[in-house]
Amino acid sequence: MRKIYYSFNEMPFENSYSYQNKQTFKFGRTEIQHIFISLIVLTVAFAFALAPNPPFAFLSYVVSNIPLAFIAIFTAFFCHEIAHKYMGQKYGYWSEFRMFPMGLLIALFLGVFTGIVFAAPGAVQIFGRPSQDETGKISVAGPLVNILISSVFFFIWLISSGIVAQVSFFIAYINAFLAMFNLIPFGPLDGWKIFSWKKEIWGLLLAASLGIVLFLSIP
Repeated sequence: MRKIYYSFNEMPFENSYSYQNKQTFKFGRTEIQHIFISLIVLTVAFAFALAPNPPFAFLSYVVSNIPLAFIAIFTAFFCHEIAHKYMGQKYGYWSEFRMFPMGLLIALFLGVFTGIVFAAPGAVQIFGRPSQDETGKISVAGPLVNILISSVFFFIWLISSGIVAQVSFFIAYINAFLAMFNLIPFGPLDGWKIFSWKKEIWGLLLAASLGIVLFLSIP
């Protein structure tokens, strides 16, 4: 009888490429811990980045920024990674998020001391040998979800006012910017895998994310 594993830590290496259950969407225990830690660290970094300088003189602003920072990180970072995970598992590959401790430390340091949140906090690891077509579709999922989320909140921003408009503007911008950044065709970013797969899809996604960012950047 075939045994089903629910974490990298439980799965023997010699069986790691035999996982082909395409009907399941599971989270490993270690993965949940890594997601939780990443969300906390990035939320704190973002809350500091949104506060006036120097942020330690405006800790009340930092605390008040936490809800907005969490919403931004959840919609942009978490949904992006979960989209990759879903597509990876859909094709039968073992897919789990793993944080990059050094990347999280850099993000926290930059957010607290420079007001910039820029780092590689982690990524979904695909354990297997996906084809170029599968790799392209798995890579598309993250930026596409960010663009869809950005589009929804962009529309809400257009028809709303006050605090709803402010929050919608922020979420739309963060998601569009993250999609645009990840679409850079360089190194391990999604953009290089998508560009190598189908350049026309890469171009459409880049145009959509860039268009939203530029429109929201108009004074």
